[in-house]
Amino acid sequence: MSATRYRRFLKLCEEWPRDEAKKARDLGTFLRQRVASAFREGENTQISDPEKCDHMYESLVRINDNFYRQRFPRVRDTSFTGVTVEECKLLLSGNVQQMDEEKKGLWKTLMERFSKSPEDVPEKAPENNLPTKISFPLFSHCIC
Repeated sequence: MSATRYRRFLKLCEEWPRDEAKKARDLGTFLRQRVASAFREGENTQISDPEKCDHMYESLVRINDNFYRQRFPRVRDTSFTGVTVEECKLLLSGNVQQMDEEKKGLWKTLMERFSKSPEDVPEKAPENNLPTKISFPLFSHCIC
């Protein structure tokens, strides 16, 4: 019976879409990793709780088949924030996060620069060749 369960999970993994924009945060990739770890021995894997395994499979099939989306249709494809599905996909992709890192605001840049401890910042040599302390021997006797 575990061979049948294994084949059903493999078929589900083949049907489950992958979102390449999300890379390591994709649910399809996570599902494939979990199936691989749960069925390490393939069809010969002994399942400790078959009922729980079947329940999990049926739940994943309902999600993959958009059962709840069809049962509970949405009036609009936006959330309370007003962000559309396309905008949400763009925001969740790694590309926007990389752009944010490249285009830091002035405030964030300043905070990073000034939040470093003195040990982290290397000492700079004086850019000009002038001495840092100037002494005037002619005026050393005057008290002003």
